[in-house]
Amino acid sequence: MQIYVSRQGTPVVDVALGENAPGIALTTTTRMLWLSAGKPVTAAAAMTFIEQGRFQLETPVTELLPEFTGPGTEQVTVWNLLTHTAGLKPIVTGYPELSWEEIIARICAAGLKRDQSPGSEVGYDPGRTWFLLAEILQRCAGQPITDILQARILQPVGMRHSSLSTTPEEYEADPNQIGITYTSRSGGLKPTRGHTPAVLGVPSPGASLRGPISDLGRFYEMLLRQGVGPDGTPVLQPETVRQMTSRQREGKFDVSFQHTVDFGLGLIINSNRYGAETVPYGFGLHAGESAFGHGGSQSSVGFADPEHQLVVAAVANGMPGDELHNRRFRHLCTALYEDLGLA
Repeated sequence: MQIYVSRQGTPVVDVALGENAPGIALTTTTRMLWLSAGKPVTAAAAMTFIEQGRFQLETPVTELLPEFTGPGTEQVTVWNLLTHTAGLKPIVTGYPELSWEEIIARICAAGLKRDQSPGSEVGYDPGRTWFLLAEILQRCAGQPITDILQARILQPVGMRHSSLSTTPEEYEADPNQIGITYTSRSGGLKPTRGHTPAVLGVPSPGASLRGPISDLGRFYEMLLRQGVGPDGTPVLQPETVRQMTSRQREGKFDVSFQHTVDFGLGLIINSNRYGAETVPYGFGLHAGESAFGHGGSQSSVGFADPEHQLVVAAVANGMPGDELHNRRFRHLCTALYEDLGLA
């Protein structure tokens, strides 16, 4: 694991435990895969376009992606993408084997679930909406999503060692700095493909951000500073941060999580009110009501707690299944609050 914690912008924990591979230590600089914990970074980039007036939360996606013509798509807005209320048909995207263009075409043609309209049933979407959102940004900027995230979020926030994809040259320069993720399979831990060159170079805007977990902590420190970067440069406007971190989707049962979970714009808002011991991908038993963040599949979490001016970011390289992962990270985050005297 890598664990990073800060209070009032000052780091109090930045540690790495265990091995990246047999005989190779996991260090605080190992570039770990965050999976869905990186989604808020893409969401923040989208909000910079809204600040510039390139589109609005209420803008229909069909105005920005005319080929988004599958059943029911005319009602889907950018807000629906950011709050997981679009109701897209749960197709296989084909990532990473298919090209970006093929993935976008497949999602656009599939449309919504049968007899569904946006918001009639809500469910966390791990990938499809994020490809659509990234394609919107690419067309607005005339740049690839990797460059958009670097220029608008990663560099201004000081996330110098993080990226959405890794070139073969970067990999070959130091393969041991690329974190390996393991999943439970056939009675043991087996490495996934995420660290291989064939996958490293293929961006997935909702799942492939990679870097030391301390970089993700810096992103949440920026949000706690109301959108100001570490050198005082504005990254997001305070009103944008307020929108992102407020309950945009509240009290809705999520069919993917099988639990009621509240969302901001690209962020999960503390949902302990619906069952602190059962809520998936939460922030521990003592998190403040206004805490916000996001988890990554069976492996990671990043969140900020304005009430305590606390930032926590952690990633494990073993994926033991949702039940065990939720239990261990609930215990971890709860213990952090207790050790810091914040319970």
